[in-house]
Amino acid sequence: MDALYTAVATATHGRDGRAYTNDGKIDVALAPPVEMGGNGQGTNPEQLFAAGYAACFGSALGLVGRQAKVDVSDAAVTAEVGIGKQGEGYGLKVTLRVELPDSVDAETGRKLVETAHQVCPYSNATRGNIEVDLVIE
Repeated sequence: MDALYTAVATATHGRDGRAYTNDGKIDVALAPPVEMGGNGQGTNPEQLFAAGYAACFGSALGLVGRQAKVDVSDAAVTAEVGIGKQGEGYGLKVTLRVELPDSVDAETGRKLVETAHQVCPYSNATRGNIEVDLVIE
């Protein structure tokens, strides 16, 4: 694959540090969530992953919608990223909640969401590695 764009980010001190991009557009404090014993005073990798996945999936949905000549410009995607013990380490699971415009019928919406799941780079990267549930609302 020839990359069209390469994002560059650095994290220091793991979950208790800072993450920033080389262009300075992101610079955030990191902290484990309270549920994992942290103080919750910063963002965490799961939130960053959720934001990226939701945005990427929304773009993929827009692409397949345009190709199908269906207006999904008012769609919203919410990504829920869970982390938990998996064997000796940790694993992730994702639920993508897709809210489609009322003008899109259920069958068309399901087809568009399933096609977006085949197109989205995050979906392609996680397929077979992370449980991803698609929920159309």
